[in-house]
Amino acid sequence: MLARAVCLRAAAAGPGRRSTCSVVQPPQLQDFCVANEPILGYRAGSRERHELQCELDRISQITEEVPIVVGGEQIREGEPRFQVAPHKHGLKIAQFYYASEKTIQKAIDVSVAAQVAWDRTPLEERVRIWTCAAELMATSYRQSLNAATMLGQSKTAIQAEIDAACELIDFFRFNIYFLKENAKYQPISEDPCTTLNSLRFRGIDGFIAAISPFNFTAIGGNLAYTPALMGNCVLWKPSDTALLSNWRIFNIMREAGLPDGIVNFVPADGPTFGKAITKSKYLSGINFTGSVPTFNWLWKEVGNNIDKYRNYPRLIGECGGKNYHFVHPSADVDMVVACTIRSAFEYCGQKCSACSRMYVPKSLHAAIVQGLLRERARLKVGNPRDFSTFMGAVIDAKAYARITGYIKNAKKNPKNKILGGGEYDDSEGYFVQPTIIETTDVHDKLMVEEIFGPVLTIYTYEDQFLFQTLAHVGSSTQFALTGAVFAQDECFLATALEELRMTAGNFYINDKSTGSVVGQQPFGGGRMSGTNDKAGGPNYVMRWTSPQSIKETFKPQLAIDYPYMRET
Repeated sequence: MLARAVCLRAAAAGPGRRSTCSVVQPPQLQDFCVANEPILGYRAGSRERHELQCELDRISQITEEVPIVVGGEQIREGEPRFQVAPHKHGLKIAQFYYASEKTIQKAIDVSVAAQVAWDRTPLEERVRIWTCAAELMATSYRQSLNAATMLGQSKTAIQAEIDAACELIDFFRFNIYFLKENAKYQPISEDPCTTLNSLRFRGIDGFIAAISPFNFTAIGGNLAYTPALMGNCVLWKPSDTALLSNWRIFNIMREAGLPDGIVNFVPADGPTFGKAITKSKYLSGINFTGSVPTFNWLWKEVGNNIDKYRNYPRLIGECGGKNYHFVHPSADVDMVVACTIRSAFEYCGQKCSACSRMYVPKSLHAAIVQGLLRERARLKVGNPRDFSTFMGAVIDAKAYARITGYIKNAKKNPKNKILGGGEYDDSEGYFVQPTIIETTDVHDKLMVEEIFGPVLTIYTYEDQFLFQTLAHVGSSTQFALTGAVFAQDECFLATALEELRMTAGNFYINDKSTGSVVGQQPFGGGRMSGTNDKAGGPNYVMRWTSPQSIKETFKPQLAIDYPYMRET
């Protein structure tokens, strides 16, 4: 590719050819390799544990003010709002403000104006900024990111480390790696001495709206900054309940050298933000992670306004799942128990990939249930600052009400039986005990609807009805995000791989349904789980570019007729 950038004067010179140079300059991206960020252990006495505890102490003693930022201007308007610690909702860790419709419009204007120059910024410079940011995240600001995530989103140290540190760093490093690898492709030029074909990446003129969730700090960074990497300018609406950790990312990127106005930090009321962005003719894309109803509303509004837009907006959405573990009679019971406990209850089940429904053969029912209850009883629920805690609190009062509503309904339904857990308490924090329920109805709402909390429902099937039960996995719910099959029978595994083909965008064999790693298991699902754009893979960055094909001709075209026309 680099050879195409050299002067073609000598190659093109000759009878009928003018001496020239190519005006196209392919990106001079230095080749490099990339690896996943190592996960620190936080063992007692370790340096990282000490640094994290110090940072937790520091931010627990203050309420940090977080302004709206548009084009470098800090804006404070309206009544201040507060982000509280879910496990101790009397602790205010951040004060922030909602952007008005006028301020959102200002952010749109700033983004549209800034995009022209930013899109012409060489890829090499963008890669330099992202590389610098990843290094800052891995070193100077690692524990700042982790502590903000632990207190603001009630994650344990290991869950914060995996998310706010490692996955975030991986997104930044792997996305520039994929950009570099994708840029290696150039179209065929049959005779570069006469014609040179090339392809360049452009942003999409207008602005991108990034709407990020509370449950993964890394998703906020990916949703806002991957479009920016590809030459776009972004309005980032962070989740109210992940505000402080997202504010950390925003400031790291500024320190790394990202110019003002490329990503604008715009906390806002959801409907106000949605209406403002979808009615702007400059909307060129929405990068979204959240609920199905919200994404559906955004999609409908884009459809209603389709005649206004300069571009067809790109709609990228990840909307959750009703993820399953399907157990075959040949499965390893200990493996099933360990994987299910982690998948269902880590981070209170507030992962879009968390195991929420489980299909168990009658022949293994007693052993699996006994194992699940044994391990469930060992899980410590409490303040994530306690390093012996397995899971903290659910995110807020709304989530607490929704999750406990499912538990209350289960207690009243004769088809359901609570095997373990079922307790909850919001007097100090929004705590819901890890709950295991058994149902006799494969279509019960517990087996169909996304709960997004620490609730696992088991359906036990007769061994002889194995394949009839397998068919229910894909037909009983609108989601198709993640799923796992456990078996030692290789013939069954091969069959399940095909029969469950459309039930999950991320499919696991003898492993839990959670824990995808950037570069290893690109993430996303189909059906109502989202548009399956595979974040963490090579295709994701390409969703945010509008490529341009270029043809340069060095041998002038002078003839009008074709040779056969001159033959008699």
